Amino acid sequence: MSDEPAASGTTAATAASVPSDLRKETELERYDRNLTELMGELRVALPGVQVLFAFLLVVPFNQRFGSVSQFEKRLYFVTLLVTLLASILLIAPTVLHRLEFQQGEKPYVVRSANRLTIAGLSALAIAMTCAIALITHYLFGPATAAGARVRADLVRATAATPSQRWLRREATGSRQPRGDRTRCGAGRARARAARLSRG
Repeated sequence: MSDEPAASGTTAATAASVPSDLRKETELERYDRNLTELMGELRVALPGVQVLFAFLLVVPFNQRFGSVSQFEKRLYFVTLLVTLLASILLIAPTVLHRLEFQQGEKPYVVRSANRLTIAGLSALAIAMTCAIALITHYLFGPATAAGARVRADLVRATAATPSQRWLRREATGSRQPRGDRTRCGAGRARARAARLSRG
């Protein structure tokens, strides 16, 4: 009796690391799972957009906003518009789901929501870079703002490409069951020992 919960926990942990084509789920169940995961990711991203947007909406009512340069006003306006775009794109998957969920178009909903989310996260990254540029330009001048923007762009580019490849490689390696990896490691150790004994 006491072994059954542990076994089910192990099964759940193993199922989480199994590739989607090896899961025992129908196509509709896969789309349901993908949509649930996407909505969970949106719950993480949306508060960040809302905080940035709220901050930007309050800024013009600050007394010191009148002392900013014309360039800073333009940069503020661009940042505000890009943040608005990010908000719209990240809210759109929920609206799309509400409009289409009874139409039997789950694949369309999942694919469209995925594209909207990627576009929204890209817009959010641009908005954050613009916000950093605006604040550093106002506080420290153009040279520091340019340096901060370049650093923010580098961090964004690093997070968007090489780290994704590394994470994908790690995820692919972790899909192999632990017992199989142990056996492969033992086999490599035996082969290495045989080579050393011959040499």
